[in-house]
Parts: sequence; C-alpha cells; structure tokens
Amino acid sequence: MENIQNRKQRKLERFEDLFVWQKAHQLALEIYRTSQKFPSEERFGLISQMRRASVSVPANIAEGFKKHGNKDKINFYNIAQGSLEELRYYIILAKDLNYLTNTDNINNLIEEISKMLFRLISAVKQIKQ
Repeated sequence: MENIQNRKQRKLERFEDLFVWQKAHQLALEIYRTSQKFPSEERFGLISQMRRASVSVPANIAEGFKKHGNKDKINFYNIAQGSLEELRYYIILAKDLNYLTNTDNINNLIEEISKMLFRLISAVKQIKQ
C-alpha cells in the first residue's frame, strides 16, 4: 500500500487514480460476491437493488471526475454519497432478513468511502475556478 505522501505527489489523470474510486470498486465487487448467496427469489428484488446501488457509487465518482465545473463534480459525488447511504440500508435489511450474518467488512467499507467522499467534496468546494 502506498503511503499518503506518495499519493499527494502523484497527479490524478484518470478516475482510477482516485483512492475513493478504488475503495468504491472494491465495495461493488464485495456486494456482487456476497449477494450471490442470497435466496434466488431475491434476484429481481434485494439483489438487484443492492447491486445497482453499489455500482452507482464508483460510476458516479468516475463521471464526476471528468466534469469540468466544480458544481457538476460535486453533484455527481453527492449522488455517489446518496447511493452509498441507500446501500447502507440494504445491508441492514439483508442482515435483518438473515441473508447476511457478518456485515462488519461491508459496513467498514461504506463508512470509509463515505468519509472519503465527504473530504473529496470539501476539497472540490475549495478549488477556485
């Protein structure tokens, strides 16, 4: 894992360079893996909703990254944050339905990504155009 100093010195050229996108992508992969174990009757219900919300997070980070205006960037990062919170609820529901037992790893990722998005939005707000 690279240290913070190296990350700060590196130029961000692609959305894949954003650490928050990397974490969000890991979360989407984890949701896909985890939801494979759900009952088949949830294929068009909870599984579909969880996957859609989890994919929305890195997708909106990617889309926001290429936007030129700060207002547009922030809008997409806010949508990512909203999808993350939606996913947080689906995890609660899946646990209460006994589809998931240990949600610590997923919840930790959600919390970490949420904080990273908050810092990213704050940083973009400070950039003068």
